[in-house]
Amino acid sequence: MFKKLLVANRGTIAIRIIRACRELGIRTIAIYSTADKDALHVRMADEAVCIGPPAAEDSYLNIPAIVSTVLTYGADAVHPGYGFLSENGDFAEACKRSGVTFVGPRARHIRLMGDKPRARRIMKRAGVPVLPGSEGTGVTELKNAQEDAKRLGFPVLIKAAAGGGGKGMRVVRDDQELARLFPLAQAESDAAFGSRTMYLEKYLERARHVEFQILADNNRNAIHLGERDCSIQRRHQKVLEEAPCPVMTKRLRERMGKAAVRAAQVVGYSNVGTVEFLLAPDGQFYFIEMNTRIQVEHGVTEMVTATDLVRESIRIAAGEPLGLKQKQVEIAGAAIEMRVYAEDPDTHLPSPGVVTNHHSPGGLGVRVETALYDGYRVPVHYDPLIAKLIVHADDRGLAIARAKAALREYLIDGIKTNIPLHLRILDEADFVRGEFATDFLKRYEGAPAAAAAPMRGVANG
Repeated sequence: MFKKLLVANRGTIAIRIIRACRELGIRTIAIYSTADKDALHVRMADEAVCIGPPAAEDSYLNIPAIVSTVLTYGADAVHPGYGFLSENGDFAEACKRSGVTFVGPRARHIRLMGDKPRARRIMKRAGVPVLPGSEGTGVTELKNAQEDAKRLGFPVLIKAAAGGGGKGMRVVRDDQELARLFPLAQAESDAAFGSRTMYLEKYLERARHVEFQILADNNRNAIHLGERDCSIQRRHQKVLEEAPCPVMTKRLRERMGKAAVRAAQVVGYSNVGTVEFLLAPDGQFYFIEMNTRIQVEHGVTEMVTATDLVRESIRIAAGEPLGLKQKQVEIAGAAIEMRVYAEDPDTHLPSPGVVTNHHSPGGLGVRVETALYDGYRVPVHYDPLIAKLIVHADDRGLAIARAKAALREYLIDGIKTNIPLHLRILDEADFVRGEFATDFLKRYEGAPAAAAAPMRGVANG
C-alpha cells in the first residue's frame, strides 16, 4: 500500500480522499491555491503546499507544479478526484514518468475514452448499442455538421469530441438552429478542452440518463455496482441523482450491466469508471460515453451497495485485486444525492461570499459531504458545488421524505443556495412517481416553491 498520497484537487472530493487515506493508513499532501489557503482540505491533510494563484490554470491545472510537489514532498501516489486533471492523459503520463502511481486508469485509456467518436466506434464493434451519429473523427466545419444532420434527421445533439460534463452540448431542431449554435458549441468546447472538433448524435426525446458504476482491477477482472439515474439536469449538468433507477427491472439491469462491463473489458480498463447510457421509453438503451474517474454522484452507489469507491480506487491502483465478485453485489434500499450549489435558486447566478452560519442535517441515513464551516469564504474562482447531501432509506418513498426533512434542516447563512430548488423537485408529482426524463427541469423548474417553508437561513442570509 502507498505511504504518502498527494490529493490533486480541492473541496468535498479532496476531503473524501483524505478520509479514505486515513482509514488505509496513508499520509496525505493537500495542494491549494492562494484562494484556498483557509480551505478545510488544507487543514485536514498531514501536509499542505500552496501550488499557485487562484486561477485554476495556474494552480489545480498546473501539471509541472503538481508533479514537482509530488517529487519534492515524497508522495508515491496521486489521486485526481473529479474535475480538474482527473481525465487528463498528459497528467497521468507525467505521473508515470516520474515514478508515481496515478490513482485511476492508464493514460491511454483516459485518452481513448476521452475521444468520443473513437470510443463510439469501439463500443459499436464490441456490440454495445450506440445512437446514430457522426462517423470518422468528428467535424470541425459547419458544412460537415449540416451534412451529418441531414443524414441523421433532426433533432440532433451537438457534442464536444474531446470531453464531457455537458460542455459544448446543444440540442438542435432545424438548420437555422444548427447554423447559430454550432459555432457557440465549438467555442465552448475550445475553452473547456482546447479542441474545436465536434460530433453530432441523434437526439433521443424523453430519454433517461442512466449510468453504471464499474470497478476493474489490473488483472482484467471487472464488475458493475448497479446504476444511477442522473436525469435531473439543468443544461446537461446534473443536479440530483438517485440509485437505483426508478424504472429499472432485474432483467434490464442485467442487460445494461453486462454491456457496461463489456465496454470496460474491451479496452482493458482498470480502476473505477462510469459507463453512461441513454434509456429510451421503450426500454432500449444506448452508450453515451465512459467517464474515466470517480463521479460526483458516487455516494449514492456507495450507500446502496455498502462499497467505499474511493477506497477501492486506491486499493486497485496499489495493485490489489477486486474484493467483490459480481454475484456478491447487492443493492439495498434507495439513495438520493442533492448537489448543493452556492447560487441563486431562481436565476442560478453564483453566490460567493462568507458563510456566517453552517449547520449540517443529521439522523439515520443522512450523509453530508462538504467543505463548509462558519466563517468560510466561498471563492468565485471555482465550481459553485459546496456540498452533497445524500440520504438512504429502505425504499424510494422514505428516501424522498428523508431528503426533504434533511433539506429543511440544512442551515447555510451568508450566501444563497439551490436548496429551495431541490425541495421543489422532490415535491413534483412526476418525480415522486418516478416518471421523468432529462427534460424534467426544463419543464418544471418554474413551478411554485414547496408549501412547507425550509428552516430560517437555508437560502438567504
